[in-house]
Amino acid sequence: MSTSSTERRSRKLGWRSVLVMILVVVLLSSLIRALWIETYAIPSGSMEPLFLPGDRVAVSRTDYTFGALHRGDVLVFDGRGSFDPLNSGRGATLDALAGLGQFLGVVGSDTVYVKRVIGLPGDHVVCCTAAGKLSVNGAPLDEPYLYPGDAPSETHFDVVVPAGRLWVMGDHRSVSVDSRSLLGAPGGGFVARDRVIGRPIQIVWPLGRFTGVGRIQLGTDPGASAGQL
Repeated sequence: MSTSSTERRSRKLGWRSVLVMILVVVLLSSLIRALWIETYAIPSGSMEPLFLPGDRVAVSRTDYTFGALHRGDVLVFDGRGSFDPLNSGRGATLDALAGLGQFLGVVGSDTVYVKRVIGLPGDHVVCCTAAGKLSVNGAPLDEPYLYPGDAPSETHFDVVVPAGRLWVMGDHRSVSVDSRSLLGAPGGGFVARDRVIGRPIQIVWPLGRFTGVGRIQLGTDPGASAGQL
């Protein structure tokens, strides 16, 4: 065999090795994203000051699978059936590009949302008390995460959360489209528990905001533990 033939064979084997390595990395990445961690882009200011538009967050798919959901938890969920987007049907090409961007975590999804759990199944959630606070099962909520200057809600409501559903709200209440906005829509603005994707655990981009995402448990009444989901 000539030297040139050997070189060509080596180059072919080299490219095949590179392609195999790329395939393995992609498969491992897909497996991790499907079973454990996924990255999402924050598209709006509805969760300020916790998340800013353009933040990329790592979301654990297992925290709410093996652990209970509490009031005050932040969650990422699929809004289809409750938070349906106003605009859809962009076409196959744009949908494919959007899907790739969502997979890479560089763009948001128009069916995936991030909000905070205010009411669990069976909770009676009301806006507002005489002091202007939300109440759950008759107990007023202290909400230290609210956007500075925002009221707990300018929209008045009185709801009981159905079984298997959640009442969710953004932290930047004055700009957030959440359960309050969809009271008259199909599903009443309640999010089905089986639509929950996971819990944001880390801001990963930009690097200047690289930090973990803590948990706050709301409610001190007996329902705070009895209403876990």
